[in-house]
Amino acid sequence: MSRSRLLSCLWCGREIVDSESGRRRRYCRQSCRQRAYEHRTSLKGTGIAEDAVVLSAQEASDLADRWFAARCAAEDVATAVSEGAEHAELAELSATLVQLAREAERLR
Repeated sequence: MSRSRLLSCLWCGREIVDSESGRRRRYCRQSCRQRAYEHRTSLKGTGIAEDAVVLSAQEASDLADRWFAARCAAEDVATAVSEGAEHAELAELSATLVQLAREAERLR
């Protein structure tokens, strides 16, 4: 019996669906696999660990912005709960929070 499991691409963080049979997929696309290879080979001889994530200043700033947006959305949910918001409003705020958290998972 084959069952699906959700995984994250090791390069971009997108969700990938993998089956129980065969080797587990590590990347969502060939281009992500290629970028990961280029990253690993560029680090050879530098003393930086192969599994290190090296982000440009812009990528680090974008990541911080995405996490800030997710935290703000979580605070909005907490405020709505404490103020006794209606189910529909809480559902909308929760959906926004989930979307922002997914975007924040992306490293690049």
